[in-house]
Amino acid sequence: MSTPVDDGALIRQIEQLSDQTITDCYQCGGCTAGCPVGEIMEPPPSRAIRLLQLGRVHELLDSQGIWLCASCMVCGNRCPRGVDYAKIAEACRAIKLRAKYSRVDPDTIVIDETEEIPQQAFVAGFRKFAG
Repeated sequence: MSTPVDDGALIRQIEQLSDQTITDCYQCGGCTAGCPVGEIMEPPPSRAIRLLQLGRVHELLDSQGIWLCASCMVCGNRCPRGVDYAKIAEACRAIKLRAKYSRVDPDTIVIDETEEIPQQAFVAGFRKFAG
């Protein structure tokens, strides 16, 4: 289980990646009302932002709602405070995807000279995982 410090760091990371300030949202519900997939999203945009405001970042990161966001930007256009949930959802997806892959250390790779490795696949692996 994560500590509040971890949660705070994750929230700051979401704010940095999305360039959004989560505390700017005052829960008017305009984002959810205009969302074309809001009815099937769990949690819907306004509740997702509220979870972050309450420090329940892992609850949001483990939800399906971040993957259902259509990134249509309607929420940001409707928000009187300019909070764009689509950018927040994208940041959450990026955090989840980054957590699933470990970084490759080029110094620890052992290449068996007897096996042929396609050069393109080898370079693509470095681009994807190292860096």
